Formats: sequence, C-alpha cells, structure tokens
Amino acid sequence: MGKEKTHINIVVIGHVDSGKSTTTGHLIYKCGEIDKRTIEKFEKEAAEMGKGSFKYAWVLDKLKAERERGITIDISLWKFETSKYYQWTRRQLELAKSPSLPRKLRRLNEYYPQYLPPQS
Repeated sequence: MGKEKTHINIVVIGHVDSGKSTTTGHLIYKCGEIDKRTIEKFEKEAAEMGKGSFKYAWVLDKLKAERERGITIDISLWKFETSKYYQWTRRQLELAKSPSLPRKLRRLNEYYPQYLPPQS
C-alpha cells in the first residue's frame, strides 16, 4: 500500500510589522525549500537597501515595491511537501500569507475559501 500525504493548509495573518513575512520565509528556508545561497543573496541585497534583517521576508515579498517599502502588498502562496515521513505519512503544506489590510483579508477569503471561514 502506498504512503498517504496529509494536506495541511496554513494561513498567516497578523498586525502590521508583526513578522508574518519573516516568520513564513524562515519556515520555508528551514524546511529546505530555499537554499542558503539564495538567503545570502537576499541578505546582501537587503543590506544594500538598509534592510538587512529582511532576508527571510524576501522569500515571499517579491515585488519591488514590497521590498522598497518593507511591507507586504499582495497575498503570497507557497506549496511544498515534506521530504520525511512522520507516522507513515508525508506532509503536503500550503502556506498563504496575507497583508494586514482588511480588504486583502476579504480577498483571501474570496479566492481561497479553504483558508478562512466565511465573513459575516
């Protein structure tokens, strides 16, 4: 019998400057989805812009405006699968990171209803 995959959907929301991008980018890096060389490149580029601590945030914040302003402008998605089995299953993860703006949260619910309950 083949090994099953457990699907895990994760949405990251929070207040402005609470570390959503940094935490999510660091998780992606720690899971092996981004190599060390890429993070070092982001760190160098961020330092040149005076934003040295933003290296992990840039994993998902790819727009030039996001990097210049240091804010998330649009919803970011990242899908990956764990390489190891845990209790005979592999994990297939889907991360969604949203900007702090309420209208963007509504948009997340419209386009990706599996992440959030319906808004009343």
